[in-house]
Amino acid sequence: MVETPFRSLSLDDKSYALNFAADRSGRRADLLEKDVWVVEILRVLVEASFGGHLTFKGGTSLAKAWRAVRRFSEDIDITYDIRAFAPDLAGGADDEALPPTRSHEQRRTKAIRDRLATWVREQALPTVEAGLARDGHTARVRAEGERLHVGYDPSLEDYGFVRPEALVDFGARSTGEPRETRTIGCDAADFLPDLSFPEARPAVMLAERIFREKATSMHVFRLRQCGRGDRLSRHWDDVVRLDEAGIVGKALADRALALAVARHKAVFFREKDAVGAWVDYEAAVSDGLRLVPTGLALDSLADDYADMLANGLLPDDGESFEVLMERCADIEVRANRPRTGG
Repeated sequence: MVETPFRSLSLDDKSYALNFAADRSGRRADLLEKDVWVVEILRVLVEASFGGHLTFKGGTSLAKAWRAVRRFSEDIDITYDIRAFAPDLAGGADDEALPPTRSHEQRRTKAIRDRLATWVREQALPTVEAGLARDGHTARVRAEGERLHVGYDPSLEDYGFVRPEALVDFGARSTGEPRETRTIGCDAADFLPDLSFPEARPAVMLAERIFREKATSMHVFRLRQCGRGDRLSRHWDDVVRLDEAGIVGKALADRALALAVARHKAVFFREKDAVGAWVDYEAAVSDGLRLVPTGLALDSLADDYADMLANGLLPDDGESFEVLMERCADIEVRANRPRTGG
């Protein structure tokens, strides 16, 4: 059977198709349309001359590549392997390629940010612009530091909480390891078999490492005991979903991975707690992980979680915020149990 490319449809036909898929999937039509753009942009990046050095990571990869989280994730997080992007700065032979000292890290970080902003503007932007145009897409692509913003004309009238713009956030301070190549499809495709949708096959960071990176960031939020929770509650929901998928258990059993994440965070993400002491990342991956905040920080997360539910970024049957925190507390207990061997 010959399938009609979704991109070839008129705006009215796209709107009809998206609303049809929304009725059957339970997901909002505007989220389904943005998802198509996310996959299309990812496909263009992967097929570029530099695509083999890119690693897809973050919450969107958990949803799209690992099918481990249920929420809609709208941003694309990409790591450009530092060994390929800046071999003169890589400064290490192992999979982490960490700088040897704090002063080296500071110089490397500044140099990487400067180079990456130039690369995004001079290479990534024209590559994405040309790749989308080649397939008949009309998009407005602009660079902003280490980010690309891809604006598109929506097929639908009401976009509400989600803007018709995809964000690609690039980084180049790590290798992206460990990773695995996965096939990424569009959420609407399962409900529209007569239409063809874009696919991408990026290298994707292993979900076990993403869990450790999220958990250590949540640990920092807990120790700081302050700060707004805007758009942060998704991390707590992600961790619970990763636990349901069995990924947390695998991550907790991998001591080498845990220590690699701790070393990377200690070098590149030094943070102080509420009393001004440096956060001990090794403790966070050993027997001192703290996932559940208190006081105003907890209230802020609760408000953000309610907003996510109200705006359709989580399924309507999601558990209450209180239950979510209870499940995170259970993960915390299991993460902090003494382990033998390894």
